[in-house]
Amino acid sequence: MRDDEILIRISALVDEEHELRDRLADGDVTTDEEHARIKQLETALDQCWDLLRQRRARRSAGENPDNASVRPANEVENYRQ
Repeated sequence: MRDDEILIRISALVDEEHELRDRLADGDVTTDEEHARIKQLETALDQCWDLLRQRRARRSAGENPDNASVRPANEVENYRQ
């Protein structure tokens, strides 16, 4: 996945998160449903940001950014910048 594709994916995940919060406010989803999906979205976002950082680091080091790979959720969850 290229950097621009990762950024598009990040944007789509954020949009879905906002939409989900709106749906909760409108009563279209339950709090439990919202919390479960938000957790999935946050994990996917962590993975996307991690992949983007890996690609940028590889590029900066003169390596092939295409050798970066998505890390498991338990490895990237709760990263702090």
